[in-house]
This record gives sequence, structure tokens and C-alpha cells, in this order.
Amino acid sequence: MSEKLDRVVQWYPGHMVKAMRKIGERLALVDIAIEVIDARVVRSGANPDIDRIIARKPRIILLSRADLAEPQVTNSWVDRYRERDLLAIPFDARSRRDCTRVRDEMERIAESVRGTARTMIVGIPNSGKSTALNALLGRAAAKVQNRAGITRQLQWFRLAADVELMDTPGILMPKIPNARAQWQLALCGGVPVERYDPEEIVGRFSAWIEERGIGGVPDLEGFASARGFARRGGELDLHNAARSFISRFNEGDFGRISLERPDESSDGT
Repeated sequence: MSEKLDRVVQWYPGHMVKAMRKIGERLALVDIAIEVIDARVVRSGANPDIDRIIARKPRIILLSRADLAEPQVTNSWVDRYRERDLLAIPFDARSRRDCTRVRDEMERIAESVRGTARTMIVGIPNSGKSTALNALLGRAAAKVQNRAGITRQLQWFRLAADVELMDTPGILMPKIPNARAQWQLALCGGVPVERYDPEEIVGRFSAWIEERGIGGVPDLEGFASARGFARRGGELDLHNAARSFISRFNEGDFGRISLERPDESSDGT
């Protein structure tokens, strides 16, 4: 593992420490928790600290970006959560049906709440929290960018007369557990781009793709050549090609790919 990638393990900015403390304090005021987890990295994308502070609050788990993950794998994760008596919903923010289902579940839980039901949306950076919130509200209320660390403050929004939503900053675990989780989270946008080497991330992903015999995904050199990433003199510009590769992966250009399955161990074996 390169030195630069290794530093990702210790990445836990001060604003995240403060935000986690505030989330814990505000949780006492919250009736429902919505945990947003990228459907492609369900294991690595779930922060155990968030799981701990939610405790026994009624919870809905949104498996975001379900349109980018393999449906059968996502359904297996839904079954795994059901075994823990937790409701997990595959979620595509562009799907009116998905938004309606989540709102219906929130209103069902809210029926048991006296007065306004307050809902907190939590997840790691760039898990799709603000996109999910905007989709549920039906308007662009929360700032959204395809990079980690955009939401910094706790923000309340009204979904209905009896339901309020709170967006929260993304909270990454203090230590990403292993090398595979590191490159997976980086590939899916859970880590700021300045904290890793994009060529190494694409290299790790390409090796994983080759090992599993998944077709339709170019290697970095092939991608760079096809997309015209070249320096003066004809040398391939692999650095910028890798950044574009990661962006195209997150746009679904290489098909629906789930990076983790419930029947694998945390290190992928």
C-alpha cells in the first residue's frame, strides 16, 4: 500500500469529531433515524459509530445508488438486514416510487409519535444523504456535490406537517479497517480526492475486476487511450485519466457493480 493511501486510514478531520458529538446530542430529540449507505459498499459504507449512537431508535436504512449496484446483491443485503429486524430499502433518488415508499414508511412510524416526528438522516461522507433528502423533499434544499465533506452543519427541513428532516455532516469512521475498504470507499467517493492516489485506486479496482472475471470494464491504459488522455509527446496522462475513470464509474458507465456481498468476509474472502 502506498504511503498516500495509507494516510486515508487516519483521516478524521476536526469537524467530523464535532459533528459526531452534535449528532449524539441531538439524537435525544429525534424520533426516527434514516441511515444512508451506498448499495455498492454496504459493509464498508456503514459507520459502526453511527450504528452505536442510533441504538434503539426506529430506523430506516436507505441503500442509496441502488441503480449502480447489482440488484440481486442489493436484495441479499436487504435480507441480511431483515435478519437483524432492520428495514433496508434499495433507493434510487430519481425514482418516484422509491421516494414514495420511504415517505410512506416514515409516516407509518410517525403515527406512533406524539406531535411532529423528527427524523435524522445520517451516513458517511458522499453516501447520498443530501441527494436522498432533496428527493424526499421534492426540491433542492440541501447542497449536493459528488465529493466528500460538503455538508458541515445540522440542518432541519419540513417534509410534511407532522414530519421534519435533519440533514447531518457525513461521518467517516476514525480508522478504515483494511486496504480493500480503503480503495472501495475512495472509488465510491467516500474519501476526499486529495487524500488518495487515483491511479492506485483504479489499479486496485482493475485487479479486483480481473480476479472476478467481470467483463466490460477497461483497464486504465485502455481507458486513457480511448478517451484521449495524452501529454505532449503522446505519453498517456494516467493521473487525469484515473480521476475521469473514477467519475465515470460513479456515473454507471461500466455497468452495475457491487463491490461487497453479504456472504463475503470483511476482507473479501
